[in-house]
Amino acid sequence: MSNDEIHLDPKKIPHHIAIIMDGNRRWAQKNSVSLIEGHRQGLERVVDILDACNSIGVKILTLFAFSKENWKRSHQEINDLMKLFKFFFNREFNKIKENNIRVLHSGLKNNFGKDIQNIINTLVDETKNNTKSVLNLAINYSGRQEIIEGIKSIVIKSKNCCFDIQSMDEEDFRDFLFHPEIPDPDLLIRTSGEQRISNFLLWQSAYTEFYFTDVLWPDFRKENFLGAIHEFQKRERRFGGRFE
Repeated sequence: MSNDEIHLDPKKIPHHIAIIMDGNRRWAQKNSVSLIEGHRQGLERVVDILDACNSIGVKILTLFAFSKENWKRSHQEINDLMKLFKFFFNREFNKIKENNIRVLHSGLKNNFGKDIQNIINTLVDETKNNTKSVLNLAINYSGRQEIIEGIKSIVIKSKNCCFDIQSMDEEDFRDFLFHPEIPDPDLLIRTSGEQRISNFLLWQSAYTEFYFTDVLWPDFRKENFLGAIHEFQKRERRFGGRFE
């Protein structure tokens, strides 16, 4: 389906889209290029998808950029990835600000060097008043860890006698997640053919619509993105209920 053939209903644009950007390494192997080139091409797709979100009115984009488990990769690959992060965000920072995009970070920062921590802090701080859309970067992120961190905070708060743990419900627990102000994703996209969510947004994706594609992330273009939204718009969301 080409761009010209994709007709989206502007009233059914997902408010929040999350993406597991998978397939950089397989793309590099398939195209006989270096691993770092695969990751570099993957970052270029981030620019394309951000532009697409802005053009059709997606308000929140969450990108699974680096998982807690990714630290198991080789020292060389991790170093190359960190260099790419720095290069990419230094290059794109002004454009992000000009486009009125607010940047958030989901995950823990303590594993990163001071340079990466400073970049994340700068992105978040200098865009905090932007209002058009949100780019939520899941970097050093783990869905299970997010829940654990929330439980730790609840225990501390209950020990300080300012939280009634017995009356806690789902909405109360949500307040202890990384960004409780962000609504759950309407659509979660995973590229590269894998059909699992790999410890991503475990709490938030209870009623999210999933879209899996065999396209490797560096080949995932605007038309693929719009095609995923087109598929989403054909679904009936019931949120556990039954509609006659």
